[in-house]
Amino acid sequence: FGYAVLDGFDFGVGMLQPLVAKTDEERRLVINSIGPLWDGNEVWLVTFGGALFAAFPTVYASVFSSFYLPFMLLLTGLIFRAVAIEFRSKSQSSAWRRSFDYAFAIASFLNSFLMGVAVGNVLGGLPIGERGIFQGGLLDLLNPYALAVGVMSVFLFVMHGAIYLYLKTEGDLQARLVPWMWRGFGLFMLAYIGVTIATLVRLPEVTRHFETYPIAWLIVAINVIAIANIPRAIFRGRPGYAFASSVATIAALVGLLGVALYPNLVVSSLGHAYSLTIRNASSSEKTLKIMTLMAAIGMPLVLAYTSAVYWTFRGKVKLSEYSY
Repeated sequence: FGYAVLDGFDFGVGMLQPLVAKTDEERRLVINSIGPLWDGNEVWLVTFGGALFAAFPTVYASVFSSFYLPFMLLLTGLIFRAVAIEFRSKSQSSAWRRSFDYAFAIASFLNSFLMGVAVGNVLGGLPIGERGIFQGGLLDLLNPYALAVGVMSVFLFVMHGAIYLYLKTEGDLQARLVPWMWRGFGLFMLAYIGVTIATLVRLPEVTRHFETYPIAWLIVAINVIAIANIPRAIFRGRPGYAFASSVATIAALVGLLGVALYPNLVVSSLGHAYSLTIRNASSSEKTLKIMTLMAAIGMPLVLAYTSAVYWTFRGKVKLSEYSY
């Protein structure tokens, strides 16, 4: 959830840069809106990978072997985003800067799409056999359902990034973001409705826990209210509320994914006996206890540091001699 929210608007900002920024100064403003934050946001991805490796090593091995090529493309995208941000302003050449701008946008799109495809495959099921060994190929991962989830994630992050960028900019650039907030929301809604229908038709078992745990309906309610409040807040000129609703939407979607999967971490399309769960794929009890202790100590520190950074760089973005 932390990574989806924080790096989600990073990806959205990257995809929007060539669409909304008309001058070099505006393109720099877009980059500097996330300049002090983007590398810290990606720490959440590293933390997720490390926690998965320590707590559920079988899942880590199965997922990384299943998604080997997509993860290499994802890593390439993350590298290109970082290089584009850091190297764009090293030269005054317009061709140099433009090439890195497009690298930034393409990498942001690629990462958003691939993460959605990964989620779609995990939810829809992977051809995992005995001992968690992947028995499929690349084409198995590019199924229509997973691709649809990938498209939905792209539109979700475009909407999320447009609202964030509106909060950080002013003047003509900010005015051009208003249509993109509406477009992002409209495209996300279309994709969300389509994916929801496809999920209920293709994977009816995802609702099995709503009878056992009625409190799960609270997540559904949060999701519906948050999504409905986004256009209301945009129309009323309250971008802060729109951004909070966008955050709540992502939180609810992550929560619904957890409810749909539980107790599975990876669903096997070859049979439920091969699915990897929180029980058959976890580390030893001692390891989990140590991780819980580390999380109890470390997470408040990480949250405090993250909050301090965001508070320090709050408000409208301004260019200075230290800007990208």
